[in-house]
Amino acid sequence: MNTVYYETIDKLEQMGVNPDYVQGWAGGFLGNPEREEQRVTDAYSAGYEDGQNQTTDSATDWKEN
Repeated sequence: MNTVYYETIDKLEQMGVNPDYVQGWAGGFLGNPEREEQRVTDAYSAGYEDGQNQTTDSATDWKEN
């Protein structure tokens, strides 16, 4: 696996991004199937989409203080 995955996860965690976003990003990046409908949150969906596109464009929207 390339270092982009690990570096991005580390960056997101250090930024204090919502854990659902991070999980979604990882799943999207790796091409995993999405969670079951009842477990999907807005943060997860945003992360999944960004992961598929290999970006972190909406990560700042999901920062927790």
